[in-house]
Amino acid sequence: MSDDSPEPPSGLRAMLPDLAPWRASRDFRRLWYSGLISNFGSFLTFVALPVQLKDLTGSAAAVGAIGAVELVPLLVFGLYGGALADAWDKRKLIVWTEVGQGLLSAALLLNALFPHPAVWPLYVVAALSSALVSVQRPALDSLWPRIVAHDHLPAAASLNSFRWTVGGVAGPALAGVVVAYAGLGWAYGADLLTFAVSVVLVARIASSPASHEAAKPSLKAIAEGARYAWSRKELLGTYAVDLAAMFLAMPLALLPFLADELDAEWSLGLMYASVPFGALLVSLMSGWTSRVHRHGRMVVLSAALWGVAIAAAGVMDDVWLVLLFLTVAGGCDMVSGIFRGAMWNQTIPDELRGRLAGIELLSYSVGPTVGQVRAGGFAAWWGVRTSVWSGGLLCAGAVGLLALCLPSLMSYDVRTDEHATRLRKQREAAAPTPMEA
Repeated sequence: MSDDSPEPPSGLRAMLPDLAPWRASRDFRRLWYSGLISNFGSFLTFVALPVQLKDLTGSAAAVGAIGAVELVPLLVFGLYGGALADAWDKRKLIVWTEVGQGLLSAALLLNALFPHPAVWPLYVVAALSSALVSVQRPALDSLWPRIVAHDHLPAAASLNSFRWTVGGVAGPALAGVVVAYAGLGWAYGADLLTFAVSVVLVARIASSPASHEAAKPSLKAIAEGARYAWSRKELLGTYAVDLAAMFLAMPLALLPFLADELDAEWSLGLMYASVPFGALLVSLMSGWTSRVHRHGRMVVLSAALWGVAIAAAGVMDDVWLVLLFLTVAGGCDMVSGIFRGAMWNQTIPDELRGRLAGIELLSYSVGPTVGQVRAGGFAAWWGVRTSVWSGGLLCAGAVGLLALCLPSLMSYDVRTDEHATRLRKQREAAAPTPMEA
């Protein structure tokens, strides 16, 4: 290192988020703002929808069934959406799926305004929303490496996580108040407005056409992406760990019932906000993540601790301790997400990024979706509290077993990994320059 090279940050500055991607790329800033705004509205609906189902049906299984109706669209459109992201302009895909999400929010608003809202539109909207998210997320996830320099990708993952958690904290906390005092219609209406603003912001970023090497969307192209993922056992490890954690220990569908059992209905909004609040705390102190190189080990450790924290929340009788452990769980989940994202973005070739993003979408979406069904079914048979704590313990055990079975995940080091090294050299040879502010 030359004498005039900048010194690495120390002390408090070393813990603060790295803002290099924010400063370097105007499109990163626009996409970041768009995600912040639309996520805020989406979390309003995230709370309002299960509350409305609970009020209309009084059934934990009915609330958990949201996951069942979301599953098939995730499986079908997640993989095909990844192929679309590789073959089409990513910006256009993001814009049109945002428009579609806004129309679904309008449908929920209309249903809520009826004197006697129907139950079936809630499931239809959940299924269609799942399909749109499944098309959008691969395009969005594969766009970040194009607008952010290779070495800035871990910092970009932390900033994106911070964006998500701000909406995740404020949205549920506000939703609890809005739903209780203003009504469901206000929550759905606010969600509609945020999608309108998001569309305007995304439409202003630069176009992102398919790379010349990208295959046209087809079953053959999807199979090619799956074969590549199968050849990368460390990537398979990140998918499997996250899938196990979310399937076994995602208790969000049970929170309305848990609040009732604790005689603390007032805490529902705080319960929904606790997990993203823990993630927010980690995001605010995420500077250290750029200096960690063994990403696989961090994915495993944080996923196991997520399960332990969820189990602890399930056995507590004091609502404040429940909130504390949900917050700890959210922080652990954020750590896992940061390092999973870094491994994906720093090692996967651009021409396969969309299809692999589709597989990633399944790993972090199918788990929570099916997990809601598992949680609701367990609660119906053995009770809400048992469903929560048993899922957490099963998660910790499953993650430990996966760590033993996947040594390549535990040994991954971004400094020496052949895929990360190859992609870094390709980016340097192409001399990509982030868009000027």
